Amino acid sequence: MTGPSLNADGSLLSVQGLARSYVEPAPAFWRRARRRPVLADIDLAIHPGERVALIGASGAGKTTLLRTLLAIEEPDCGHILCQCQPVKPAGPAALRWYRRQVQYIPQDPAASLDPRMSVLAQVREPLHRLDVDCDCRSRAAEALASVGLGPEFHERRRAELSGGQAQRVAIARAIATRPALLVADEPVSGLDLPIRRQVSDVLLRLSKARGTALLVVSHDLASVARLCERILVMSEGRIVEDRPTGELVAAPRHPSTRALVEAARLAHSRPG
Repeated sequence: MTGPSLNADGSLLSVQGLARSYVEPAPAFWRRARRRPVLADIDLAIHPGERVALIGASGAGKTTLLRTLLAIEEPDCGHILCQCQPVKPAGPAALRWYRRQVQYIPQDPAASLDPRMSVLAQVREPLHRLDVDCDCRSRAAEALASVGLGPEFHERRRAELSGGQAQRVAIARAIATRPALLVADEPVSGLDLPIRRQVSDVLLRLSKARGTALLVVSHDLASVARLCERILVMSEGRIVEDRPTGELVAAPRHPSTRALVEAARLAHSRPG
């Protein structure tokens, strides 16, 4: 079995010169609408098997960058390249291929699950939708087993799952296509502390066992420092630091990074 094709720089996913702005409504009918820049000069690269965090305060541009990387929003300029293939512009077949390679774990997994569908059917759904050539039922069961959910969970519905179990179902659904990259949006923010560690351990184990790259988006440095080996810090629509986790935590350079490190230290020192 051969590994994924790589970009010229050896990366799995490469972003160069990405920019995005939104049109703001005019405050009065006689005034012209203005464009508000949200992303500017974004360059980043994620390599096979690498675990990367994208962190920043609210309003830093993380969500817009996430939506652009998932090919939900169109950038104003710049390039996104995945395994030597341009992500935008791309036709339906190319986007279907891209969504098999790059899968998403939502921030609120319970809300993303259909209350009428069984767990097994939910994990099987992207395999059908993205035309994955496999035995969909056995692939879905394998994905559920890999996150610690056995056959006794297959016919359960969303209302019968705890928060941690719903998050595991969301992870299983994302890995069922066997993607090269998982993008997780605040994957543990709504969970109790012991469950956070369990979910983080699942992601870490899957990444190491399968060689799957991870991009974890969060506002909380403490929740990603244990999981990710490299951290990108966003501030005002730009990436202001891109360094190994240990170096960044020990000696933050940018004021935004220092604020995030201090917030993580305070959270860690708080009793309970």
